Amino acid sequence: RLSFINKTPHFNTVLKCLRDPLLSIYLTHLVQVSGLPLQQVEVDFATDSTGFATTHYGRWFDVRLGKESQKRLFKKLHVTIGVITNIITAAILTPGTANDSPHFEPLMKTTSKIFSIRESSADLAYSSRANLQVVSDLGGIPYIPFKKNARGAPKGHTWLWRVMFDYYTNHKEEYMQKYHKRSNVETVFDMVKTKFGDTLRSKTETAQNSEILAKCLAHNICVLIQESFELGIDLNFEKMC
Repeated sequence: RLSFINKTPHFNTVLKCLRDPLLSIYLTHLVQVSGLPLQQVEVDFATDSTGFATTHYGRWFDVRLGKESQKRLFKKLHVTIGVITNIITAAILTPGTANDSPHFEPLMKTTSKIFSIRESSADLAYSSRANLQVVSDLGGIPYIPFKKNARGAPKGHTWLWRVMFDYYTNHKEEYMQKYHKRSNVETVFDMVKTKFGDTLRSKTETAQNSEILAKCLAHNICVLIQESFELGIDLNFEKMC
């Protein structure tokens, strides 16, 4: 109807395009810059990960039962989001068995390229001195709870770990109010999977990455449309570049 294309492409054509390695690079960039109109709105952020099921199965050995089985493989999406509008500010894709903590730093640094960070929250999987320091170095306050065996003893990044540990121990209710902004990440995952599905049709890893990133970009477009009405946000990207 808009005369951009002459005919509706077959869905297989779309899946073929997803196999282009360059597409993942473009989609990653578009996910990041799509948050530009919300620069002045978002200052508090949260980080977490979720899985997307693939059509592939892998061998799984259960040590406790001593049996082998076939389990569906999945891809893991690591994101940082703004807690007010639920915009995705950074995204990283890994195999489903990848640890969360190592990806916290690149997510936060990518977010800081566009947004000013006041607070950042994440769950126990990201609890480390290094991750706390990353947020502090970017000008924010980290709200990452401490594990049961954690101590406030100095080691490495002394002052920050000690200060936040004391805050967590002595003002836990206030601390947890800040931390629970992290719950917005679960809302984002639900929004993405409910609208665009939690399984992947693509067969190759490259195409699967592009498919997930396309879901993230589509989510961000939905957020921008909503905020243009609710907050009166101007979506003219030319003025922001």
